[in-house]
This record gives sequence, C-alpha cells and structure tokens, in this order.
Amino acid sequence: MTTPFPFTAVVGQDDLRLALLLNAVSPAVGGVLVRGEKGTAKSTAVRALSALLPEVAVVPGCRFSCDPASPDPACPDGPHEPGNGTARPSRMVELPVGASEDRLVGALDIERALAEGVKAFEPGLLADAHRGILYVDEVNLLHDHLVDLLLDAAAMGASYVEREGVSVRHAARFLLVGTMNPEEGELRPQLLDRFGLTVEVAASREPDQRVEVVRRRLAYDDDPAGFAARWADEEAAVRQRIVAARELLPQVRLGDGALRQIAATCAAFEVDGMRADIVMARTATALAAWAGRTDVLAEDVRQAALLALPHRRRRNPFDAPGLDEDKLDQTLEEFSGSEDDDPDPDGGGPGGGGGQPAPDQGPQGGDTGARPEEGEGGQSQPSGAGEQSAVRAAEPFRTKVLSVPGIGEGAAGRRSRARTEHGRTTGARRPRGALTKLHLAATVQAAAPHQRARGRSGPGLVVRRDDLRQATREGREGNLVLFVVDASGSMAARQRMSAVKGAVLSLLLDAYQRRDKVGLVTFRGAAAEVALPPTSSVDAAAARLESLPTGGRTPLAAGLLRAHEVLRVERLRDPARRPLVVVVTDGRATGGPEPVALAGRAARLFAAEGVASVVVDCESGPVRLGLAGQLAGELGGTAVTLDELRADSIAGLVRDVTSTRRAA
Repeated sequence: MTTPFPFTAVVGQDDLRLALLLNAVSPAVGGVLVRGEKGTAKSTAVRALSALLPEVAVVPGCRFSCDPASPDPACPDGPHEPGNGTARPSRMVELPVGASEDRLVGALDIERALAEGVKAFEPGLLADAHRGILYVDEVNLLHDHLVDLLLDAAAMGASYVEREGVSVRHAARFLLVGTMNPEEGELRPQLLDRFGLTVEVAASREPDQRVEVVRRRLAYDDDPAGFAARWADEEAAVRQRIVAARELLPQVRLGDGALRQIAATCAAFEVDGMRADIVMARTATALAAWAGRTDVLAEDVRQAALLALPHRRRRNPFDAPGLDEDKLDQTLEEFSGSEDDDPDPDGGGPGGGGGQPAPDQGPQGGDTGARPEEGEGGQSQPSGAGEQSAVRAAEPFRTKVLSVPGIGEGAAGRRSRARTEHGRTTGARRPRGALTKLHLAATVQAAAPHQRARGRSGPGLVVRRDDLRQATREGREGNLVLFVVDASGSMAARQRMSAVKGAVLSLLLDAYQRRDKVGLVTFRGAAAEVALPPTSSVDAAAARLESLPTGGRTPLAAGLLRAHEVLRVERLRDPARRPLVVVVTDGRATGGPEPVALAGRAARLFAAEGVASVVVDCESGPVRLGLAGQLAGELGGTAVTLDELRADSIAGLVRDVTSTRRAA
C-alpha cells in the first residue's frame, strides 16, 4: 500500500488545512470544495486527511458500516442487534469523474430479481463512503446524473436504488470533499451549495516557500516510509487534537450575540436560503473547539464567514469568488457588543485566533496572498493599422437556445437533443455490453414465448441473458460552441464593438448554463489566432473577449480556416460532441488576392461537413452590402443581425438553423 504524504508536511496552504481539519472535528460542517490551479497540493492534502481521522466502530460483516451502538434498522445486511463492534480506520473513497451510476449507488442483479424476487444488491461507492470521506477530484467535470445522485444522498443521508419495482435503501452520510481547477469550468450551483466550506488555493510566489515545497516532495519521493516516519510525532499530535476537539464540541456555547453576527453577515452578502447561516454556526463552533475554547468569539464568526460564504455569494457566473473583507469587518463591528462575545474582530484573519491549524514546520505565508491576475486575455496581439485598445462589453441580455439539429450522442448537457443514459424512454434494444437501464416490458415480451420450452413450473419468470432489453432514452447534450469573431478595423467603432462583445457575452452566459464547451477564434491584421482553445471554462472565454483589441485588415478566410482546423483537432479528441459555429462579422474581407472568393471557399468546407453555423451580422450604417448574409449561405447556415439576438428573436433563429440544415 502506498504511504500517503503526511498532512502536517504540507507547506503553507493554511486555509485548506484549516477547512479540512474543521470538518474532521465536526463532519456536520458539510465538507470542503477546494478551488485552485493545478499543482497546488489539493489532492495531496485531501488524501492525507484520512490518516488523521479517528477509527470507526462498525458492525462485524456489515457492508454498510453500521454503527454498533445504533445500527440502521433499514440496513440491507440487517437487522443488527446493538452491541460491541470492531474498529477500522476511516475510509476515504474516491469517485472517478467517469464512474457509472451503478458504480456510485450500487447494482442489482436484475436476472435474480425477476426470476426469484431476490434483492441481490452489490453496494456502490456511496455505501463504502458511509461514515467516511467521499472525495471527487475534478468535481466540476462530474456528469449531471451523478451530481443529481450526490445531491440526493447529501440531502437525505441515504441512498435509494430503484429498479423496476425493486427498491433498496441504505444510510450514506459522508464528508464530501471536492477539488477543481476553475479553468476547466465552474460547478453546478446546486452542488456548489452542498459544500459547507470553500477555499481558494494558489502556488506561493515566495521563493523560500517554493524551495521548501520542492525539498519535501523530493525527500518523500526518495523514501515515502522514511519521510512519513519523520513526521509521525506531528501527525500523532494533530490526531490527538482532533479527538480532543471532538470531545469538547458538545460543550461549546454559541451565544445570541454570535448568532446575530452570523445572521447579519449572511444578510449583508445577500446569500440565498438559510444553509449559509447554519454552516457558519457549525463552523464557528468547530473553530472554538479546535482552539480549545467553550465560547464562540467574533474572530470565529469572521473566519467562518471567509470559509462558508464566498461560493454562496450572489454573483454573475463570470465574477471571481470572494468576500469584501472591509464590508465583513464593518458588519461584524455593527453587530458586536454582546456580553457573551468578543467585540474585537482583529484576530480573525485566515489561520488566526480559533482558526489556527496545526503548526507547520515549513516556511509560512504566500498562500493567502492575492493571486496575480491571469493575463491570458492581455496576451500580445499582432499589431495592425489603426489598432484600438479593448472596449468593455455592453450589458449582456438573455437569449434563447441555439441548438444543433438532429440527435447526437455527446456529453450530457442542456442544449441539443441526444441519445443518453438518462432522459425519457423512447424504445428498447439489445444491450451492447453491460445492461444499465432495463426496459421491463420489452424484456418480459422477449422472454414470454419461451417459458414452456424452458420448463417453467413455478410463479417466477424464466429469464435468460438474451431476453434482456436495454431502454433507449433521449435527453440533452452539451455542444462545442466555437465563436469566430472579427476584430478588424471595420469593427473598430467603440460603440459598435461594445455591442458585439455584449452579444457574444450573452451567448457565453447561455453556454455556461447549458454546460457547453466553448472556443474563441479571432481574426484581424494579417492572420487569425486561437484566442481560447475549446474548454469548459466559459469565464476564461469571457475574459479573453473583454480584453480583445481591434484594428487592421479583415482576413476572413484565415479566421474560417483556423476555426475549421480547431474543429478538426477537437473532433479527434471528442468525436461525439457536435459543434455549433457562431461567426461574428460584417462579412467584409480584405487583404491578399481575391479575399472574398477565398472566404467563400473556406466557408464551403463547413457546409460540406454539415457543421451547424450562424452568422451574426454586425454591418451598420445606411448602406448595407449584405455580405454577412452571403457568407451564411456559403456556410449552409443562417444570418441574424445584432438587434435580432434578443431572446424573442433567437427562437426564430433556431427554427431557421434547423430548417436550413434539414433542407440541406
């Protein structure tokens, strides 16, 4: 078995370590979401936490980890009589992003259930994680149907498996820990709210701390067991402190003054619902217990707010998470002064006061500093004649769906029709591989004619493997929405480009809600460039769009050819995901010999491959040449003006796109 990296050997990352330790003290806090760039010890710290958790008493032989002191009366392996149990280490169960539904919730033996009426159930990961940790790496990439199952289990503390009249229920209370890189896309709001706490992590910019990180990692890689042995005393000390804090937790007093500060803080930051208030109260109580106190102080409330509110703050999807700490201090000061609370909030910085994590023997600092602004949007651009600086996008507006015609088989999403594992049942077929969704009526119909030949004598239906039928279902898929944006001099009027950016930003918001991948190709001057390769991080596309300058000639053909190449490469990576190309231009083409004819030939490549496309016509002025409409015809798509991009006009656009593709 691989020796895990010691938790106490993680350098810095005070907020991350504190949030994990608070959940170890009080699992009722509700788990942790760790957001940050790659290579910041997110997974290392989470995996190291399990070694610090106290052992768990379980009923011997129970596959569902029932507590011998109060066994689950509905346990599938029960009933159990209360009594002495056996102790085992706390588990940390990892949920792979690509896991199946059966792997998560468990699987029923359909053949035995039909033939014998036996609930032969094989537990899944939710059962394994009961009374332990369920860890999801890259949780933002988890499929929607798995997210739904996690939400249900987290809300009810139990997992229900329903298959064609056969029902199994078992307890599933676990500490949910997820890690994610925001560059890969944001998390679904319903799941985001299920995480009690969230922390932002980034690599330190302090050379001394980075040196210490490398030194410890190299020492661990050379001799994992020896490295862990050198940190054994520190690990034991933290483990004992967790046990002491758990024992102290029931004695911690949360006074009315602290409760008023919690309620006032949640109201001031306009968080939705009451879960934030409850999580803050539990977190502040855990902070006090971790510090060895029986009273919750204002510094505990402040630290709890910094951990529990950033991901719940009402915000635009493209806004960076975080709290205004000046506003937080002002709110706490305004509602301080209670006799049972400390009115001084000065000790409440990250890792301060009751929030001190276990002592770190490595260099400190660096992790809570401001992250440098990601400068991808400010990348160097080819200079063109008359280049203008970037202008801000106009206010985005609500759009209706742009969908790709036909039925696909791409990744789960909310845009276009697709054959999926989840959705409404449309028919049945023989299973290809493992059976996942039984079509009961079709299975019975296939088995019925053979009952006499199979010697059926009892009430059970004799079912063979060849009789089983898989339900075919139709749902929605996410698409690749590739924006091809004209940033040439003909688009350079500030008011005009602001409107263009506002329209594209509106479509990006729509793509965010429908779980699409997006890409951005821009063209101006002498060439085109991929400003953003296809990604699930829609906010990254918005940042690139916001910083896009304009100027120079209009190499329309180059933009289309570059977009065609992006689609070719992406088709190799993700062949099931269907593209929708949105070309934002006035249709003009300049530079080089026969630029208009060359652009037409490039556009016909998309039409020949059946790629769904829309041209957003940005032409303005009293004299209109209609070049964007001609381009749409070459693409085999449709054209729409900027004014027609409003929600009530997009519906007509969808019909036009669909009818155009059907006619082709």
